[in-house]
Amino acid sequence: MARFEELKEKGNFPLGEKNEAYAQFFTGQSYLKALAQAPDGHFGVGNVTFEPGCRNNWHRHLGGYQILLVTGGQGLYQEAGKPAQLLRQGDVVVVADGVKHWHGATADSWFSHVAITAGQAEWLEEVSDQDYAQAHPGK
Repeated sequence: MARFEELKEKGNFPLGEKNEAYAQFFTGQSYLKALAQAPDGHFGVGNVTFEPGCRNNWHRHLGGYQILLVTGGQGLYQEAGKPAQLLRQGDVVVVADGVKHWHGATADSWFSHVAITAGQAEWLEEVSDQDYAQAHPGK
């Protein structure tokens, strides 16, 4: 289980500031550091860090995609209608255009990933506490 200090002080990318701009789409505290923007504006790259138990709402990327490169801690990724996947450092997730999904930290670990995102995010409903608890491996 990753602790805050591990990701802040030894992470591959800066932690960033509290993610106030997107706070309404997250349960719990996240941190965001913009890393790069494509010269043509087609996609952006950011480091997102989640405190234990933090996750984003269900959402989809319209007219684009999202690629998640896991850089630390343990997290969860789930597509609608499928079981959740446990994510660890080195894992890569490719989310196709329009796929409803969510991602975030496990209940007992910090989690960090680099998100490469193209298209417009459509934010949907929160991931319920019950659904989040059931997403953990072994539940």
